[in-house]
Amino acid sequence: MLDLFSGAGGISLGFHKAGFDIVGALEIETLPALTHAMNFHGGCRELTALHARPRDMTRVEPDELAEELGLGPIADAVDVIVGGPPCQAYARVGRAKLREVADHPEAYKVDPRGNLFLRYLAYVRSFRPLALLMENVPDILHYGGHNVVEEMVEALDDLGYAARYSLINSAFHGVPQMRDRVFLVAFRRELHVRPELPRAIHHMVLPSGYAGTRAVALRYVDLLGGAGYQQPDLGDESLPGPVTAKEAIGDLPPILGTSVKRGARRFTKLAGYRSGHGVTRYQAAMRTWRGFESKGGVSDHVIRYLPRDHLVFAEMRPGAEYPEAHATALRIAQLEARKQGIPEGTKAFERLSASIVPPYDVSKFPNRWWKLRPDYPVRTLMAHIGKDTYSHIHWDARQARTISVREAARLQSFPDGFLFEGAMNAAFRQIGNAVPPLLAARLAELIHDGLIASAARLAPALVG
Repeated sequence: MLDLFSGAGGISLGFHKAGFDIVGALEIETLPALTHAMNFHGGCRELTALHARPRDMTRVEPDELAEELGLGPIADAVDVIVGGPPCQAYARVGRAKLREVADHPEAYKVDPRGNLFLRYLAYVRSFRPLALLMENVPDILHYGGHNVVEEMVEALDDLGYAARYSLINSAFHGVPQMRDRVFLVAFRRELHVRPELPRAIHHMVLPSGYAGTRAVALRYVDLLGGAGYQQPDLGDESLPGPVTAKEAIGDLPPILGTSVKRGARRFTKLAGYRSGHGVTRYQAAMRTWRGFESKGGVSDHVIRYLPRDHLVFAEMRPGAEYPEAHATALRIAQLEARKQGIPEGTKAFERLSASIVPPYDVSKFPNRWWKLRPDYPVRTLMAHIGKDTYSHIHWDARQARTISVREAARLQSFPDGFLFEGAMNAAFRQIGNAVPPLLAARLAELIHDGLIASAARLAPALVG
């Protein structure tokens, strides 16, 4: 398997779990490329250095990549290509441009505004993999008046692939996070494999915000054309409920928000697991993931220094959002002012208030803060957690803090033995950008089974 736009390696990890050999990746950013290399090619210094090299796919041709990584003749180099092209400027990439690349692999150079998507197709055309997987955000279904994924299905048809896609929420597939993403699966037509998307193994009723977003995206599938779309399986009440936040991270040791000091966070200190609590099935899976087993604890259980906010974190109810947090902060500031005998409206009161009350506009950022519910999956982890983690405040009032790097990794379904390169903010960003490995594994298993079944059908003919 070759991973394009690999990031830290969420998709690679899922395919590794399903039995694939990760022969290479292409990633433009230095730290994610290093993370991927250290986790999948870390046994040899020279090999690690080769795979850790950041690469810009607009400047690296497919045959150059195959030669650089030692993959042999490009047409036989890989069985599967995966990746999630960034979706900037898709509004200007239409059917004609996507189909043009089938005949002219350098057509992307004509319009660089959509070049990454076209480059993905150019790599498919050159490598001719047996199967491929693409991941992207729901907006790709209605970006600037285009259902870009449907247009990709048509372009892949010209390249000889049968493709299907769906909008999948990770909470239905064992990930303790409500995360909607579009996934496309394709097989070479001569394999006679019908592309399938995974069936749900958990069931829940999504909150109104997620249900509404899905409804909008799917309405545009109908309006803009969606012959290749497959309705996602959402299961029913006979299935177990979703994995909850507490089931995912409740075994990690507590950290008091007030105990953290200003300064760089190091990932070198091993924090042992919480004792006296039963280990859930999910926690056990994260500790014992084959090839990424823990060493008796986690080494990146570190949090941000937020001295202003611990009083508010402690008072917020699980599930509370920013308006409630802001009102709570105002109340705390008023109580503290009365204790100290500081009249409201004075400069002293303003200074005290500023040390407790966050400055963000309540009307503009209602979802900026959110306190986890221990009995519920968490909201979508995004790259923004590289800047702040107010979107994921720990439910435990005694700890009064936002989530740690390892907690974010657990909630994204990265196993405890998977390590991230760089400082805390960089690690958070890599996690937020990743595809949940457990969901990737479910897709990888379907692709693996399809290839094995096809090989079994074709074997007699090949022998003959």
